[in-house]
Amino acid sequence: MKSYLPPLRALQAFEAFGRLGSVSSAAQELGVTSGAISQQIKVLEDHLKLKLINKDGRRAALSKEARAYHRLVEEGFDRLRIAQAVVQRAKMGADLKVSGLPTLLLKWLNPLLHDFQSRAEGIPLRLEATHIEPDAEMSADMFRLTYGSIAQRYPHSRQLFVDECFPVCSPAFLEQHPQAREAEALAKLPLIDIDWGPAYSTVPRWTDWLSKHGVRDPRIKPVAVHSLSSSALEAAAGGQGAVLAQKSFAGFDLELGRLVRLSDDSLPMPEPYFVCWGETTLQQSNARDFLNWVISMARKITATV
Repeated sequence: MKSYLPPLRALQAFEAFGRLGSVSSAAQELGVTSGAISQQIKVLEDHLKLKLINKDGRRAALSKEARAYHRLVEEGFDRLRIAQAVVQRAKMGADLKVSGLPTLLLKWLNPLLHDFQSRAEGIPLRLEATHIEPDAEMSADMFRLTYGSIAQRYPHSRQLFVDECFPVCSPAFLEQHPQAREAEALAKLPLIDIDWGPAYSTVPRWTDWLSKHGVRDPRIKPVAVHSLSSSALEAAAGGQGAVLAQKSFAGFDLELGRLVRLSDDSLPMPEPYFVCWGETTLQQSNARDFLNWVISMARKITATV
């Protein structure tokens, strides 16, 4: 038995109405009249032999039977939009877009990018530093660099590295406070704290470090608490105090001598960092090159952690 699909225009009008919630909004998005939207929905109702719209005075809404059907139709149109974006990127020679946690982009990826650009000349990169995770299908983003279990929401992900934490400060701060290399003395010095928020309560903080190194009941009063690791590192480099830094974030500043490490010991981060991508991302050779490169850079961290 053959299954005949409804007319595409009727499905398009129905999908827009259900998503936007009104005939006028659907008409505006599709560039047609409200009457045309109503007519196409009637065509779809006749084809399906199913009432799709309930009217209460001047207000219209999807019927109960139509809601499940709309969810599936909307998923189909989402796929079509992703396919269109892939084609547009290919036609335009598409920039490589990388969305990532701000400090991960600024302090880890950015200092390494000269290496990628020297290998892939002429490939423009668009970097978006944000804590907001992209849509799960990665329809607008080619890659996402993120932390922890949130990576499981994306179609594809690859572990980059598990980071470690240790105390750092500026050379001038250490010269002024040479006792900072001892945990007991460090607990009494100006300390800069980092608080990622309640969702990351297991990330090591000063109390964890000091307790591990024998400081009993470490109750510190930090000189400042930062929500961004990058701003905390800048405060430490400016001599404001010591900070419990992640190796991947502090590495470049340590190489430049802006920061010095106060202990050879470290605390592991509870979860790894990941690179994530969508179903269609690797259809582009530029994207495949970037993925291979970023994984190779992560291996260098893993080899030294």
